Amino acid sequence: MLEACNASFQVHLQVSPAEFPRMYNLAQVLAAPMVAVAANSPLLFGRRLWSETRIALFRQAVDTRHTHHLRESEARVSFGTRWVRDSVLEIYQEDIARFRTLVGTDLDEDPVAKLARGETPLLKALRLHNGTIYRWNRACYGVMDGKPHLRIENRVMPAGPSVLDEIANGALWFGAMTELGARGDDVTRRIEFDQAGANFYSAAREGLGAHFNWLDGEDITASHLILDHLIPLAEAGLRRQGILEDDIKRYLSVIDGRVRTARTGARWLLSSWNALKDKATSGERSSTLVAATVRRQQTGRPVAEWERARLDEADAESGPASYQQVDQYMTTDLFTVHASDPIEMVVNLMSWERIRHIPVEDNDHRLVGLVTYRAVLRFLANGGSMHDTPVSAIMRTDVLSVTTEARTLDAIALMRRYRYGCLPVIQDGHLIGILTEEDFMNVASKLLERELGDRR
Repeated sequence: MLEACNASFQVHLQVSPAEFPRMYNLAQVLAAPMVAVAANSPLLFGRRLWSETRIALFRQAVDTRHTHHLRESEARVSFGTRWVRDSVLEIYQEDIARFRTLVGTDLDEDPVAKLARGETPLLKALRLHNGTIYRWNRACYGVMDGKPHLRIENRVMPAGPSVLDEIANGALWFGAMTELGARGDDVTRRIEFDQAGANFYSAAREGLGAHFNWLDGEDITASHLILDHLIPLAEAGLRRQGILEDDIKRYLSVIDGRVRTARTGARWLLSSWNALKDKATSGERSSTLVAATVRRQQTGRPVAEWERARLDEADAESGPASYQQVDQYMTTDLFTVHASDPIEMVVNLMSWERIRHIPVEDNDHRLVGLVTYRAVLRFLANGGSMHDTPVSAIMRTDVLSVTTEARTLDAIALMRRYRYGCLPVIQDGHLIGILTEEDFMNVASKLLERELGDRR
């Protein structure tokens, strides 16, 4: 699942060995504004995180480090550690020195012998090792028809939100790289490497709202940098490469519109997510955003022209399939107590939040019991003291629960059989959600509305 969340739109720019250092450093500097303008992943498992959460998620998902926090150690996913000064070999040498080989195989090649015969080595071992190290701008060696070449692989741009948006992102990057490369600038004299990296992570967090410390110390917002500097650069660079004027205008106008409306994929997702806040559960909101994204992709319009997602779009796409498993609609915003808490805490929670069932958990979030509204009423009717009696005195410990993968029909059958008003949901022994009769009523009402509405 984490790998699926890291889908990116990767493009390659072929460069000569001589120009590689300067062009690669340019790619590093441009990484920040490219992330800002292309940001498309602000949500993860129903949580609002970075504008481009993929940047942090991918780094953590494949992090193999197990060292003391004081020791410097680079992750396999990184922005890098320094500028390239003289040769692409600096990157390959650092990767070999820093990272152990993850995958070994019989590569059936002696590159030195091939060179001695006047042949081009495939460098299979190097390429295999390079494939397990994920620099956001990665150096790629390849051989085509016996001719070796070097490419800069740009991995910073996310997939989506539409094909048109992806191609526009690529056009902006190719154009800016081409024009800046032709001007012969050495950016390493105009900005510190650490600052380029700081800009990159700021863009991942804030998207178009990021502020950069740019070339020559200029303080500039991502939006102004793209509109005032990068789009004109890209236009000149694409024209330099002989791209048709209509294509230049088409794709760069997508970028221009996106920045002027401040509507990246991330902004569209968040505005739609927030608009659905009081209308649906987290799972229903997620399903709605997926369905709405697919529908708008099919229109061929860029994200800057997309209207917000509507709740009925998820129902139209999936209907009953949206409620097959309990994790698609369970309540995850939980109010819980500990067994040692006073019953007064339970009474207050039930009154404040208007709930009738409160799970009891330990310090590790493991379910240890359940307190119901009826149990509280019985206790109070018998003259019990709310202040001095712990929750453990009235909680049930023989609590039925289900896992996140449980089928909805099985959960309903359990609640009917035992006449329970709720079912805690457990994952790996930890409490992560709860199902109540009200949840099933909400599901039933939506399905009935859809069914009866279709018949009219």
